[in-house]
Amino acid sequence: MKIGTFSAGQDLVTERSESLPILDFPVDPTQFSHKRDQELEAARPDTAIPHVVAWNITRRCNLECSHCYISAGSWQSAENELSTEDCHRVLDDVLAVNPAVLLILSGGEPLVRDDLEEIADHAASAGATVVVGTNGTGLSDERIKSLKGAGVRGVAVSIDSLNPDYHDRFRHGSGSLSATLDAVTRLGEHGLDFIVQTSLTKGNRSELPDLVEWAAEKGAVSFNLYFLVPTGRGERMEGLSPAENEEVLAELVLLEQANRGRMMVRSKCQPQLMRHIVEADEESPLLNYATRCPCGVQYCRITPEGKLTPCPYMPAVAGDLMKESFEDIWKESSLFTALRGGELSGRCGRCEYRGICGGCRARAFAQTGDPLGPDESCAYDPPGDRPFVEPRRQVTYGAAAAREMVWTPEAEERISRAPSFVRGVVTKRVEDFARRHGYTEVNLEVMAEVRRKMPVDFSKRVPFFLKDHEKAPEHVETTDA
Repeated sequence: MKIGTFSAGQDLVTERSESLPILDFPVDPTQFSHKRDQELEAARPDTAIPHVVAWNITRRCNLECSHCYISAGSWQSAENELSTEDCHRVLDDVLAVNPAVLLILSGGEPLVRDDLEEIADHAASAGATVVVGTNGTGLSDERIKSLKGAGVRGVAVSIDSLNPDYHDRFRHGSGSLSATLDAVTRLGEHGLDFIVQTSLTKGNRSELPDLVEWAAEKGAVSFNLYFLVPTGRGERMEGLSPAENEEVLAELVLLEQANRGRMMVRSKCQPQLMRHIVEADEESPLLNYATRCPCGVQYCRITPEGKLTPCPYMPAVAGDLMKESFEDIWKESSLFTALRGGELSGRCGRCEYRGICGGCRARAFAQTGDPLGPDESCAYDPPGDRPFVEPRRQVTYGAAAAREMVWTPEAEERISRAPSFVRGVVTKRVEDFARRHGYTEVNLEVMAEVRRKMPVDFSKRVPFFLKDHEKAPEHVETTDA
């Protein structure tokens, strides 16, 4: 049992078990500081909208990865997983709150569920953008075709090293790297966009530039570098030191610059990257994002049993979707309320970069038992007397898609297909282009011209979340947005 203390004085209790209790903060909202809300208003457009929902649909997995936050493995049972019918009901609940959500189906290994395509199709048919997170070992040609046919728009593949000895040992699966690399080739052949996900350790730290270059050459849409959060089996691992994290983040800034227009490069669970970006690179497309930790604000996780948590790496349960609606938990959970309006403590609370960083809330919870506590993976020790660092430009990803021009019904219908987190930036880009070229309204022809002349910030290829998912599976073209 893990016991921590919430900043408002309540004791928090979570259990390291598959059946997690609801973590409740029975506090008066007036106890929360409104200063933080005001500070984050510019940095967090459309707050409290679930733009991204990650769903661990199973704990079963053919591998036994050293860092797995959900402690997945082949011994795990399907007994406590939600049925297909329950999954559909939960999806309907989520989509009622945000019909254009980005839904990430992962595990464990999601490919072990025979109804994965049925779940994906239910979500995609209703307007969600569906991505599958997998170790890649089960991605045969047939399974890739099946996923595309079900409306899956992208696949996130885990690759921790190009050295099979290291990768296979880290993933506890002989031959797993070879199988995953073959899967990446097949994804490219079938035209299904993919993301490369790498978990950073002392063992692969020196390989980072090679991994990024390899991912770009293979045609990945994005390279996501995950920093260790000590939860699940990751509790047994030691991450990099704060000083080493700083070195990696500085390197990521350079790698992002080198791959701009080719592939997006991002840190995960280490929002401290934004402190480096905002000081070193005013042109970075990452500044378009509400990049502070989205945990419980624009992002949440559903467990295999149907519990709702702020993110996959925070096992604090906000509510049970088998007993309550998604909307009720999302809007009324005291845990989510605390994450959205509570004041950070320790170094994170006094840091001038808290509006664009704020530290990883899951790591703070794992380290201190307090979701509003300090993230001790950061090497920066703020003096506490410096001016609040404002975003250097208007945040457009995650922003509302406000219309300033007349849009034809066809154009309105086309933009409605974009997931909610990018709709604002696409709308702004299209209208800016139209005004510069003297157009008085936005129609499909204008949107087509935007696509031809103004590729998205981070990739010369239009990524999965801007693809037209209504096209036939074997001939997926990009949208005109």
